[in-house]
Amino acid sequence: MPDRVALIGGVYSNYLALQAAIDDAQRRGVDAIYCLGDLGAFGPHPDRVFPILQENNVQVVQGNYDNSIGNDLQDCQCGYTDPRDNYFAKLSYDYTYANTHADNKRWMRDLPSEIRFELGGYRVLLCHGSPRKMNEFLWQSTTPLHFLDKLARDHEADIICATHTGIHWQKSLPNDKYFANVGVIGRPENDGQTHVGYMILEVNGKPSFEYVPLEYDYQRLAKEMREEKLPEEFVETILTGWWTTCLEILPAKERKCGQY
Repeated sequence: MPDRVALIGGVYSNYLALQAAIDDAQRRGVDAIYCLGDLGAFGPHPDRVFPILQENNVQVVQGNYDNSIGNDLQDCQCGYTDPRDNYFAKLSYDYTYANTHADNKRWMRDLPSEIRFELGGYRVLLCHGSPRKMNEFLWQSTTPLHFLDKLARDHEADIICATHTGIHWQKSLPNDKYFANVGVIGRPENDGQTHVGYMILEVNGKPSFEYVPLEYDYQRLAKEMREEKLPEEFVETILTGWWTTCLEILPAKERKCGQY
């Protein structure tokens, strides 16, 4: 039974950060590594992600992107409402779909929508957006404590870990329960920093959530994105740490932290 696990959110085809995260987690001696989905999108060469996950025995939750690509859908089911955000989401999706091998599409299609295990006596539930909806956005500034508590009770979990929003956070809930958004490694957190990050969950009596900032070769990623003719707006985010797209979904408090 594990006591310490690494949790990796949204890869977004950033195979360089994925390998860096796995290497870092293994150096830290974690018992297992989990990925919470969205393997493609945003970055270049989506097929490079799969061998890294499979060769390192990373268990993967199906994200909305993985569900869409795996089932040959027309869009990413990202949950955006703004036309500009949906325009860039479509560009990203079409590129990822066209550059993902059929074998990898089938592999994503069969991924589980959640993973459950016990960690130090706590029931852990890993999902993508939330336990009730794969593409649900749960933000720190707008998600009430009582709602998170209800999710934990309804889904019979002591610790719920999700991703999808691109920004990490965690909250302690009543009755020794917890919620954490593990962040993503696919792109920076809209904070002007080029690093990305993942989370280590450890139970030593009580659960602890350590967010681990991660350096990787972002200059190389940006170069490959340009070579693949991905939108310059995406490249700018990698090089500057500021989001240029997917902004309208941000609540006011989170958007205020960004440049745009």
